[in-house]
Amino acid sequence: MRFELFIAARYLRAKRRQAVISVITAISVAGVAAGVASLIIALAINNGFRQDLQQRLLGASAHVSLLRAASDGIADWRALHAAMERQPHVVAAAPAIYEQVLVSRGARAKGVVLKGVLPQFETRVSDLLRQVKLGSAASLDPEAAAPQDDLPEFAGTGPKNLAPIVLGKGLANDLGATVGSVVLVTSPQGELTPFGLVPKYVRFRVTGIFDSGFYDYDTAWAFTRLADAQRLFGLGDVASVIEFRIDDIDRAAEVGRALERAAGAGYASTNWMEQNRALFRALKLERVVTFITIGLIVLVAALNILISLIMMVMEKTRDIAVLMSMGAKRAQVRRIFIAQGLLIGVVGTALGLALGYAISWAGGHYKWISLAPEIYSIDYVPFAPRLVDGVIVAAVALIISLVATIYPSWAASRILPAEALRYE
Repeated sequence: MRFELFIAARYLRAKRRQAVISVITAISVAGVAAGVASLIIALAINNGFRQDLQQRLLGASAHVSLLRAASDGIADWRALHAAMERQPHVVAAAPAIYEQVLVSRGARAKGVVLKGVLPQFETRVSDLLRQVKLGSAASLDPEAAAPQDDLPEFAGTGPKNLAPIVLGKGLANDLGATVGSVVLVTSPQGELTPFGLVPKYVRFRVTGIFDSGFYDYDTAWAFTRLADAQRLFGLGDVASVIEFRIDDIDRAAEVGRALERAAGAGYASTNWMEQNRALFRALKLERVVTFITIGLIVLVAALNILISLIMMVMEKTRDIAVLMSMGAKRAQVRRIFIAQGLLIGVVGTALGLALGYAISWAGGHYKWISLAPEIYSIDYVPFAPRLVDGVIVAAVALIISLVATIYPSWAASRILPAEALRYE
């Protein structure tokens, strides 16, 4: 052990006449540990929210979407779909129709997004239809026969084949619908009659209820067959969008531009990053603000280190003078107190990292903190600690601790041995 580090460690372990210095030193260590642990936990929560939201969004939505700039839809969607599936980086593609509709059952009604799909393609792009917990999404297959409507309210009118629909769990609860219930879907597109444009409505039979765990989808989305959606919206044999799953989500923008060029003029693309840019920007800003705010705890601990070292210099003035009289250089004296401050920082940082990662692991494993899913889209606080966050936090804590030692170490090196020992 080097001379300076040896003396610094002895100063920290030695019993002092002034117990207040020991108390302040202990508070300094605890302050650094609390600040580091708080930062690790806060960053783990932020990263957990980001990862959870990203995973859910990517599971529920496409990586890249291709649509026509005009509003008439994609008429040759079959040929375009087949051609786009062969493009580089494309894992799967699926045609779809999106429209806002009003779904009602009795006195209950709610505005939702109705998506017309082909299940054999949709399940390769999105995981929502894989999350059907009640009933089945098999009825959405174009080859499947529609369920027979034998409800009493239609008695006397003859049997009717009702188109199938799959609702989100929250939406089904809001409507009071279960598997087998009949819901009325009203399209704002409407149809032209002698009395003018009137809304068009069609009855659907609920054949499945999905539960993705993502509040926005579970309460505001429904699926039906592509052909049924085309008839409801009066669009003919068109698709409004072709969605893609790609092999590298970080290259979504680049792949989107390549698909635009391959599709030809009149097409535009969007991707999951553009659609959720505001959300991820808010999470990034929250991360920065959290780092700055909780980092003030480490700054307060650094002030305690400063005070502790200043009082140590005052207490050890005679010892410093003796050391300098025996040949210790000013730089060595300065390094003694720098080493002492760094030891406080290192011990506090190590304790904080251990505590922060332990709490983050336990919080994520046991799901300690529950949330209201209607507000946060998930039902518990996710923790996802990262090694790189620990490295950054530790580096910042040690730098702040080092800065706090500059003045006390300089003051210690300026002591004049003759003056300090004059009355000894």
